Amino acid sequence: MEPHPRQILIPGTVDAHSMAASLATAGNARANQMASTDRRFHDWYRFVLSFPPHLVRAYIEDFGLKMGDTLLDPFCGTGTTLVVAKSRGVRSIGIEANPMAHFASSVKTDWDANPRTLKARAKSVAREVIDILRGQGIDDEPDVDRDSPDLRTLDPETMKLLIRNSISSLPLHKTLILLECLDGHKGKVGHRHAMLALANALVLSISNLRFGPEVGVGKQKPDTPVVAPWLAEVNKMAEDLHFVSGQEHPDSKVHLADARDISGVLEPASVDAVITSPPYPNEKDYTRTTRLESVLLGFIKTKAELRKFKKGLVRSNTRGVYKDDEDDEWVEDHKEIQRIARAIEKRRVDLGKTSGFEKLYGRVTRLYFGGMARHLSDLQKVLRPGAHLAYVVGDQASYLRVMIRTGQLLTDIAQALGYELVRTDLFRTRFATATKKQLREEVVILRWPG
Repeated sequence: MEPHPRQILIPGTVDAHSMAASLATAGNARANQMASTDRRFHDWYRFVLSFPPHLVRAYIEDFGLKMGDTLLDPFCGTGTTLVVAKSRGVRSIGIEANPMAHFASSVKTDWDANPRTLKARAKSVAREVIDILRGQGIDDEPDVDRDSPDLRTLDPETMKLLIRNSISSLPLHKTLILLECLDGHKGKVGHRHAMLALANALVLSISNLRFGPEVGVGKQKPDTPVVAPWLAEVNKMAEDLHFVSGQEHPDSKVHLADARDISGVLEPASVDAVITSPPYPNEKDYTRTTRLESVLLGFIKTKAELRKFKKGLVRSNTRGVYKDDEDDEWVEDHKEIQRIARAIEKRRVDLGKTSGFEKLYGRVTRLYFGGMARHLSDLQKVLRPGAHLAYVVGDQASYLRVMIRTGQLLTDIAQALGYELVRTDLFRTRFATATKKQLREEVVILRWPG
């Protein structure tokens, strides 16, 4: 009999057995909110709707992880699992294919930078940028009535990589000058922190981006401060670093790698536990979420680099599908996944949907679960016997309202590969406007017997 799901994980709680009542009282929204006490380090840079630190903390407790154990997050994103593990005295490893997210995770777990040095260098760079701008007749404060000089911009091919109108001309000009001044400090202590501070400032205040939760373009800002919000982000980092200054913390390492090929970067039988949230099978293009900062900070410079980046991801949306993809072969004998893919294709034909992306809905569903099967198979090589795993996954109905029970299907795949199902915890439910139904977001708990 399948273990009964439990509702868990409310900010400030760690006892899984008492969380169900708390969740019922607090509601689903609070379940995924980050507590104010958890903002240190996490707020340096974070995906919209990243899973909350308190969830990771609860499973570290549940798995009984201690000093000397190694926790892996194979889809580590912006490092939530790694930061929590570091603060709890647990050694951690992250795998991330997105170069911007990989950079963010590695910086957020670097607590060795001297906070005073970081602030002093940032102030020096800020003065340098402001002097350059004033020499051009530009103030960092907005002034939409002034005449602008010739403004710096990116080359046309690089501009095409950005979401259209995601940043206005004058803020872009200021940002490029700031980046040039920061480049003079490359290799020095705190440089990477200063660069991540700029990435966060770009997303939160400098750009025209909006998130709801998909990334889009909001009201245009002809001018907006650049130096001031960047400096505020640096100062926030310095305060967090000062809080842990002089303390010893376990190692955290982040690999820029494909989660389907983990054994290529990790030692055999070296991992005691996994806590992660992989992408869900939907039409969310995760590469767009970080596109602006990825381009401006130099992680993606060409279409070829963007393509290479996308090919290192588990296929979860049609904009990341390629002719030579073969992950679907891993689930060609899985009857339920094949049924769902056929149902999506039938619904497409019945509705008369003929776009190229819509024609790929059935295939990307097979590719997603095949990619996850490939991931779980390769993962076995680095797990120690008895390792526990927690996968945060959500049901989806993005493909023409055909229901995809992600947690259930991943459980089937894992069990076929030799994993044991411990239980499935209900994290929260969310209302899907397309189907008018509540979709489950679950934590699938597995054990590798070895």
